[in-house]
Amino acid sequence: MKYSKQEVIQYVQEEEVAFIHLAFCDVFGRQKNLSIVPSELPRAFEYGIAFDASAIAGFGDEARSDLLLRPDPETLMLLPWRPEHGQVVRMFCSVVYPDGRPFECDTRTLLRNGAAQAEKKGYAFLFGAEQEFYLFQRDGNGEPTKVPYDRAGYMDIAPDDKGENIRREICLTLAQMGIFPECSHHEEGPGQNEIDFRYSDPVTAADNVMTFQSIVKFIAERNGLYADFGPKPLPDAPGSGFHINMSVQAADGRDCLCPMVAGVLDKVEEMTLFLNPFEASYTRFGGHKAPRYISWSRENRSQLVRIPAAAGEYRRAELRSPDPTANPYLAFVLMIQAGLRGIEEGLELPPAASLNLYQADGETLARFRSLPRSLAEAAGTADSPFIRAAVPAAVIAEYRKPR
Repeated sequence: MKYSKQEVIQYVQEEEVAFIHLAFCDVFGRQKNLSIVPSELPRAFEYGIAFDASAIAGFGDEARSDLLLRPDPETLMLLPWRPEHGQVVRMFCSVVYPDGRPFECDTRTLLRNGAAQAEKKGYAFLFGAEQEFYLFQRDGNGEPTKVPYDRAGYMDIAPDDKGENIRREICLTLAQMGIFPECSHHEEGPGQNEIDFRYSDPVTAADNVMTFQSIVKFIAERNGLYADFGPKPLPDAPGSGFHINMSVQAADGRDCLCPMVAGVLDKVEEMTLFLNPFEASYTRFGGHKAPRYISWSRENRSQLVRIPAAAGEYRRAELRSPDPTANPYLAFVLMIQAGLRGIEEGLELPPAASLNLYQADGETLARFRSLPRSLAEAAGTADSPFIRAAVPAAVIAEYRKPR
């Protein structure tokens, strides 16, 4: 349900809500929040709540530190694990300057504007997320270890799959919050799990990714475990991917999926810094179904993009290179801009690659472009007109800093 400002105020009063979390994220997609009491809610809606932005990655320095959080009433959500009396709710926020201007490094606003721009041109983009994560044990002091919670394999069942009850608790909690996963299962790695979501509009899909990661971490900790969303937590085990399903609906009814995919393939090297923002991201490429080469197919999971056999509303493409450290707002807006470019310029897909690239010889692989092989290479590739037109300069600069 989407609420208006007045409905939010009424809900908070009637349900005896004690605290409101105002949620946002830094340029890398790390979720932050500021808590206010109900009496501050009208001020938050009217003017915004000030915070010190100098400590937030990519948000500025001490010389220009004052920014405001303005909550989006449509995103009101009860946090169901909090006490029944003195409840806590959360809303995602826009970040603005004191004079009300949108803050250019607010990636949620960047995505909202990008989706609106596409809709004005007659194209509605939809996204569905598939995120993998590891569950690790904690030591006697409660600190995370690298000891997997179980030794189960792909789609194994209990008792080998110890994560089954954890995944069920995650899915039930998300359902209480109005987010409905499509499926969940054990992945290939020891202690590795995956939960997939039905497609939705870009901003809702990105909000759901943020909520999902926070719920997984909370429930894991409540069960004495540690949830790791890193791209390659174990050197000899599969990495974790953030597989992004993307589709587009044209106002005139045209099938634009192929030119959209062609646009993404054309610009994916330049986007990789933002889809895979840490050095560990590049150790994942090229093994365990994580792509290294720029290619596509209809079924082959060794390819960068897969277009599964489907019709109508289920027709989609799956980009398999991003990992869970990516900021979903930034990832989605880049995919929209690249896909829109492909549609408007009528780009055509190259021939499908039906072979297994993990087993191909050097001569065969030489025919394909490769994703960047390191963070430094990705940072260099990201210095392009396409990226500079799609991403604010301050965000680009933050991503290109040595880390």
